[in-house]
Amino acid sequence: MSQTVLICDDAIFMRTMIGDILTQAGFQIVAEAETGVQAVEKYRQHKPDLVTMDIVMPDMGGIDAVREITREDPGARILMCSAMGQQALVIEAIQAGAKDFVVKPFQPSRVLEAVQRVLG
Repeated sequence: MSQTVLICDDAIFMRTMIGDILTQAGFQIVAEAETGVQAVEKYRQHKPDLVTMDIVMPDMGGIDAVREITREDPGARILMCSAMGQQALVIEAIQAGAKDFVVKPFQPSRVLEAVQRVLG
């Protein structure tokens, strides 16, 4: 069975791009979230194998969503997707429980390498 993914990003084109990269690599996208609050709700609902998480989102930011998810499920595998110049936030995200990060705009190969590292 293919591994399941929850994609969290407030920009539809980013969700589509990440979704396309992962679908072509054989992953199953089980849900998408536009806000941190939705990300936490959809994680509870679907318990995906992997979460891709934007840092800057409405309602609740990605880092807070990571904290919330990992508090409930310390084994959650979360990959942060951040724009250039957010290094301090990336470090904070890793400390919050994210397993790795990719920097936007990204190459499909870089996304897949990070996904493989996160999934071990």
